[in-house]
Amino acid sequence: MPKIMLTVGMTGNLLRGAVLIAATLTTGLIAGLFYAFSVAVMPGLRAAEDRSFVDTMQRINVAILNGWFMLCFLGALALTAAAALLHLRAATRAALPWLIAAFALYLVMFIVTAAVNVPLNNALDAAGKPGAITDLAAVRAKFEATWVGWNIVRAVASTAAFGCLTWALVLFGRSTA
Repeated sequence: MPKIMLTVGMTGNLLRGAVLIAATLTTGLIAGLFYAFSVAVMPGLRAAEDRSFVDTMQRINVAILNGWFMLCFLGALALTAAAALLHLRAATRAALPWLIAAFALYLVMFIVTAAVNVPLNNALDAAGKPGAITDLAAVRAKFEATWVGWNIVRAVASTAAFGCLTWALVLFGRSTA
């Protein structure tokens, strides 16, 4: 009987570890994406003329909606929740507070994305093709500063979530060593 319990325990740890690793990786990828926009993409576009800026952002808005992005963007939230739930019944729950914090931080990023950045993207796309927009400067002005500011919030929140998950992974590793 003890051998069966040991096997179940090892299987549970394997599942907890695998889900935690997947949550950490997907969150890290999303944090890196928002970081790259904060430190490279948007500063690079800042120098672009209005037509190029609007055209580029409209193209990015289309390109980013792909399976790989959605897998990580939605997967990170689901996997972090799953990791927390799996740790509820773990023998050692040292990682659980960090998983809850990571989930809350990622949720902040998710809400900011849904409430601010996506509506701004949609409004930019609804403005029409750059060649048909009569006041490109006004369209850009309604978009750029707000989008950039809230993207920084997304970058910080998702990076903090990644940090929490990384620490949870360390604590999990220590508890299973």
